[in-house]
Amino acid sequence: MFEDHLRGWDGEEVVVHFDAPTQTWMFIGVHSTVLGPGMGGTRMKTYAEPADGLHDVLRLSQAMTLKQAVANLPYGGGKAVLGVPTVPPPGSSVRQEILLRYAALVDSLHGTYVTAADMNTAAPDMDTIGERTTHVLGRSQDRGGAGDPAPSTALGVFHGIRATWQQAAGTADLGDVMVLIQGAGSVGDRLADHLHDAGAMVLVSDVDRTRANKTAERVAGVVVDADAVVGTVCDVYAPCATGAVLTSQTVPKLACRVVAGAANNQLGTAEDAALLAQRGILYAPDYVINAGGVIHLAGYETLGWDGAMMRARLAGIGETLAGIYGTADADGITTAEAAHRLALARLAAGAPS
Repeated sequence: MFEDHLRGWDGEEVVVHFDAPTQTWMFIGVHSTVLGPGMGGTRMKTYAEPADGLHDVLRLSQAMTLKQAVANLPYGGGKAVLGVPTVPPPGSSVRQEILLRYAALVDSLHGTYVTAADMNTAAPDMDTIGERTTHVLGRSQDRGGAGDPAPSTALGVFHGIRATWQQAAGTADLGDVMVLIQGAGSVGDRLADHLHDAGAMVLVSDVDRTRANKTAERVAGVVVDADAVVGTVCDVYAPCATGAVLTSQTVPKLACRVVAGAANNQLGTAEDAALLAQRGILYAPDYVINAGGVIHLAGYETLGWDGAMMRARLAGIGETLAGIYGTADADGITTAEAAHRLALARLAAGAPS
């Protein structure tokens, strides 16, 4: 099974390690170092089969290459997965042991891969990893890091929604625009605040009903059942949870004009972008609109930006999307293909001669 996944991957390096003391599969994928070290978060998750973890790290590292290139950052694409028997609670000794042993693996790559937080990991975990390696971003601010990038991700998505609505409706004014946020986690919850402040009508859905209720109450929003998201009438559908939500089964049921959200790998397959276009639904390519997190980490920890520069670069996500929409219209291609062309052009420009 591992061989099947690896044969179809075009990246540079994969580390596959089974850590017997913790019974954890550790996968690191370095997809590209053309623009700089492969950088991407560490996902901690329980998988039915180890091969599922490998599949995740391969596809996510590839998406990170595109994200870093479109965001014009000095990093390539990388990702890591910790396939654990069960996700240990934050601060537990079991969690610390896994992270320290994983940090030693990261350090053995001598900077080819730089890690950060992802699903089920956060700044305190990056602090632990930082005890064994310097190749980590997103540590707590009191440990010299940039802290949680979620606020920047959310702000970048907000700018992206405004730009996408401008393209679809001819105005960036979100007053009375109905936005359905799927996933009220650290990004979706903050996005709700930005949308509420802009006058949008916010719908919130989450598999954790309590979490959805909390967000909705704060922004005078409405809760949508998790199993009713597809088909709920809205202007903007903002996936902010798991990926692969846009498929040949779901796209025909969507009742929105725009899809623009923070989730990674929203398309089930590349062909699903064409299905959206055929239905007249404008799609904001996920790795473009959700790049605020990597912009936050690189800007504050690598490039020395101040707050004003960070705000300008996050607003620039909307400008990048506007350019992508222009290319898609001019060339008669999907927005996904237009974004891919932009990423490949920047990779080619940055490649050594």
